[in-house]
Amino acid sequence: MLTKRIIPCLDIKDGQTVKGTNFIGLRNAGDPVELGKLYSQQGADELVYLDITASHEQRKTFTQLVERVAAQINIPFTVGGGISQLEDVDRLLNAGADKISINSAALNRPELIDEIAAHFGSQVCTVAIDARCTPEGWICYKNGGRISTGIGLMEWVHEVNERGAGEILFTSMDHDGVKKGYANEALAAMSEISHVPIIASGGAGCMEDFKDAFLYGKADAALAASVFHFGEISIPELKHYLREHQICVRI
Repeated sequence: MLTKRIIPCLDIKDGQTVKGTNFIGLRNAGDPVELGKLYSQQGADELVYLDITASHEQRKTFTQLVERVAAQINIPFTVGGGISQLEDVDRLLNAGADKISINSAALNRPELIDEIAAHFGSQVCTVAIDARCTPEGWICYKNGGRISTGIGLMEWVHEVNERGAGEILFTSMDHDGVKKGYANEALAAMSEISHVPIIASGGAGCMEDFKDAFLYGKADAALAASVFHFGEISIPELKHYLREHQICVRI
C-alpha cells in the first residue's frame, strides 16, 4: 500500500488562520506561521495554505506569508488563492512554496492547468475542487463556494486529469466543518477515474473519519483543519491509530 498523507489545511483571511462551517461562520484559529511550524514538528506530511477570499476579492495571494512559512518549516507546502496566471505561480514558487493550488481560475480558463504543467511540471499543479451534492448530482462551485458552475464533478475530474494536474484536492461543501466524516462515496467514484492522487477534504471529526477516507474513499491523502487547529486530534496519535488499522503512514 502506498503511504497515505496527513495534511493540515490553514485557511487564511486578513493574515490569520480561520475556520468555518460549510464555508461560512469563520472564526480565528491563530497565527499561520506558528501553526505550520507546530504541525511540521508533530509529523504532518505536508501543509496547505489557502487565501480563501483572494478570488472573491480579486487580489493576489500575498507573497510575504509564503516567505515566512518557508523560513520556518521543513515539509512541503501548497499555496492557493487568487492564482490566475503563470507569473503568480512563478512568484509563489520563488517565495518558497512547493506546489500551488488553483480552483476558480482553472474553472474560468481550464487551459491554465496545461500551461502550469508545461512550464513548471505537473507535480507543481494541484487543482482544488469545491463541490456540492445537488438534485442534479455533484456540481462544482467557484469563488470560495459562492458561485455554481453547473459543471459536473466527475466531468471536471476527468478533464483535470487530461490537462496535466499533479493531484486533486476535493472538498465536499456539504461536509465542510460538520465533522461527520468525508464524502467517501464521491471520493471512491473519483478514484476510479483519476490517475492522479486525490486529497480528501471536508468532514473530519474523529480519527475514524480519516481511516474511512483511506479505506472506503480510496483517498491518497486526508486534509483537515479545525480538528488540528483546536487540539481535538493530535497528528502523532492519529498516525499511530492509522498504523494500528493497517494504513501505511510515515511516523
